[in-house]
Amino acid sequence: MTIDVARFRGRFAPSPSGPLHFGSLVAAVGSYLQAKSQAGEWLLRIEDIDTSRVQPGAADHILRTLEQFGLYWDQTETYQTQRLALYQSYFDQLRQQQKIYGCDCNRARIQSLGGYYDQHCQLRDLHNEPLAWRLIPGQVADTFDDLVFGDVKIPAAICQEHYSIKRRDGLFAYQLVVVIDDLQQQIGQVIRGADLLEMTTRQQALCALFGQQAPSYGHLPLAVTAPGQKLSKQNHAADISNQPLSASLQAALTFLGHPPPADVCGAPVIEILQWAVANWQLSLVPKTTEVQLSSLPGSACPR
Repeated sequence: MTIDVARFRGRFAPSPSGPLHFGSLVAAVGSYLQAKSQAGEWLLRIEDIDTSRVQPGAADHILRTLEQFGLYWDQTETYQTQRLALYQSYFDQLRQQQKIYGCDCNRARIQSLGGYYDQHCQLRDLHNEPLAWRLIPGQVADTFDDLVFGDVKIPAAICQEHYSIKRRDGLFAYQLVVVIDDLQQQIGQVIRGADLLEMTTRQQALCALFGQQAPSYGHLPLAVTAPGQKLSKQNHAADISNQPLSASLQAALTFLGHPPPADVCGAPVIEILQWAVANWQLSLVPKTTEVQLSSLPGSACPR
């Protein structure tokens, strides 16, 4: 499959493990503006593949929150749990090509190695379930051209690791399904948080393994409460839908290097978004992986 470059298409892919927080809003706004500023489509994918982390009602709450901010998606939203047969077909392809192998190493053993797997099971020819299934990734580049950061260097340990694409509990791993989804939905540019920056060349290599063209990737700064402490659902970040809409949207735009001018500031979210679409430039996004919220400019309108 070749990506149709004549029709730009981006996406936002939240996990339904809780409500959207400010960091989620930043990712949604950045990906939305990159698509809409190019008169393209913006798709919504609910990444619920890890069913152990899904909170009842969270997906619907995410949809309603996006609508509150005027972030309306094109086409019908997709759910990873409704695409298991698709993932299995790609998994079977890799197995037939002998690109994967079973592994019974536990998390404690891998952590004792420094967190990176050492290919211990590659030649053991394991078949007794339950097993994790690891990919022999082939040649993974150690650099790529990021749409925000430019040339990015990836640590060798990440490039060389045989990572898991299916877990011992039978769930497909994020690293597999995100690539399949982006290819199947013909996503041209992936705009996402910088926490996934180092996974990019892995994903590019997996696209090539499937014989398909990878999207372009651009990474946005993460909102952190302290250095290395990402604002996330897991650390109970505040539900953004409970905050003033216009002020929150203005703060997200300011975070992304696009503070609204005085004649737009304080307007309804639809008007703020219209201004943002017309003025969006990816080159203005701060080229840093983290921005601490305590240093974020306020959303008060300029005088």
